[in-house]
Amino acid sequence: MLSGKRILLVVGGGIAAYKALELVRRLRERGAAVRAVTTPAAAEFVTPLSLAALTEDKVHGALFDLTAEAEMGHIALSRAADLVVVAPATADLLARMAAGLANDLATTLLLATDKPVLCAPAMNVRMWLHPATRRSVATLAADGVGFVGPNEGVMACNEFGPGRMAEPDEIVAAVERHFSGAADEFPAALLAGRTVVVTSGPTHEPIDPVRYIANRSSGRQGHAIAAAAAAAGARVVLVSGPVALADPAGVTVVRVETARQMLAAVEAALPADVAVMTAAVADWRVDHDHGSKIKKDGSGRPPALALVENPDILATVSKTSGARRPRLVVGFAAETDDVVANARAKLARKGCDLILANDVRPETGIMGGGENAVTLVSAAAAEAWPRMTKAAVADRLVARIAALLGAQALERPSESPSSPPPAAGRRRRPPKRPASPE
Repeated sequence: MLSGKRILLVVGGGIAAYKALELVRRLRERGAAVRAVTTPAAAEFVTPLSLAALTEDKVHGALFDLTAEAEMGHIALSRAADLVVVAPATADLLARMAAGLANDLATTLLLATDKPVLCAPAMNVRMWLHPATRRSVATLAADGVGFVGPNEGVMACNEFGPGRMAEPDEIVAAVERHFSGAADEFPAALLAGRTVVVTSGPTHEPIDPVRYIANRSSGRQGHAIAAAAAAAGARVVLVSGPVALADPAGVTVVRVETARQMLAAVEAALPADVAVMTAAVADWRVDHDHGSKIKKDGSGRPPALALVENPDILATVSKTSGARRPRLVVGFAAETDDVVANARAKLARKGCDLILANDVRPETGIMGGGENAVTLVSAAAAEAWPRMTKAAVADRLVARIAALLGAQALERPSESPSSPPPAAGRRRRPPKRPASPE
């Protein structure tokens, strides 16, 4: 509940502004006091009278209101709230916030506030994916501004993709999480609009109906990376082998058993911006699994099992051609000897962009444990990270991925930074697709 909390709602000028009315109602149902500020464009979509009726308070929109500004109104508005919510946050409004402009009441109070700010972006898919908007979001996220959404779907312009404003209930849930103390601050939307594929856990390669070849992977690191990417705003597909872990929130989970199933699921999830291949895939499988349980024959000799090599998922994804190849492919190397040297050799052999290498000797307690100590290996360098929780490793990796994607966007200003399918954004009916993780 939000009883006694004071919310300052900044309404931007987009068609999604109509959702601001429902957002006010939902916030007030939970006991919050809401005061509204509109940009000049917002008043073209929702009337100040409607907002005033729902907030039961005056709606503010003019920077040069003599009465209000005689009392330093923009300062009072910016400081009196417990939280500032910007919904819808249009491309223009995000750009002005990122640049530190103060050319209307909304941007002036946003520049003057010392309170946390939560943005709910809403715009056309191409505007959301444009490098200029990506830079605005990255700048604001680095400044501590939080984001909820945008969602993927059909827009008012009849295009399909990310850019729809989060629904009022989703925004309210984000507000409640903030005040519940579940997090000290909003997660930065560093990967908003991106698609990330993560593999996690072991694979089980059947020998017969009751036996299989596997390894000791718990899946904790892969699941933590999927959760961190989702918290950073990405659309995440987690392809998981058999694990005893709960599904991360906001993630599409595809469960598999074998390496061949995992490869098929990963290929079905492409194209994507990023692939993080964390799963400990079994290198071999038996040439054919027996249809019934293998019995002892009394000879004292074990059965002869012929092994064949499993498909190499990391190499397959890394060497995928064209637009289906993710911008960044990250692999993992679980080693017991010569960790960095073996990781460098794996990086070259597989063709991926980064390798996170770790020492999994039993005495480290890493395989199956809650902590990890990794070395980030690229073609140019090897960077040792201190031992930390697997969740902290995931957060650090996601931040590094976001920075690398941002650098790519700056290097390729003419390209879309999200590598959507070629037809994305065209005027068309939305395709049938699996349920969105939002």
